[in-house]
Amino acid sequence: MRIISGILKGKHLKIPKSIKVRPTTDQSKEALFNILNNRFDFNKINILDLFSGTGAISFEFSSRGAKTIYSIDKNYNSIKFIKSFSIENNLNIKAIIADIFKSKLQFDIQFDIIFADPPYSYKEEYYHKLISILRIKLDNSKGSLLILEHPETITFTKDKNVIENRKYGGCSFTFFNL
Repeated sequence: MRIISGILKGKHLKIPKSIKVRPTTDQSKEALFNILNNRFDFNKINILDLFSGTGAISFEFSSRGAKTIYSIDKNYNSIKFIKSFSIENNLNIKAIIADIFKSKLQFDIQFDIIFADPPYSYKEEYYHKLISILRIKLDNSKGSLLILEHPETITFTKDKNVIENRKYGGCSFTFFNL
């Protein structure tokens, strides 16, 4: 796994074995950031990365110059790695250990992009529950772009806030207006 673009382009991530997650593939990540490059000036945006896992998405945003990045995961080892890598590479990432379903996290900034990559083992209702929770918890980020990574077997056809869906291999990204 590597960082695709920006100041850390080509840097490989040495993920500790204690982090047992399914990271976003380089191919999917590159496709996602090609879409975002056409829509955003990264130097002006605030990012919320949920279910951060390895931190690869947060690192990619930071490498490309994102203004502020919050990286949230409930796994201690993930957050420890993200903090360590961020300090080592002088990245502006605030890594917080929290379970988005249970925590009372509140943010005083408006996020431009919220990226969420829950475990693929989640049932479809958890994805819908996550979207509902985010709409409540991130009330000050109305109009933001929510990007949800999920298995292609899960769809959001009934959600009127879906902008588009992109598929890459067995992975889908659904874009929502929050």
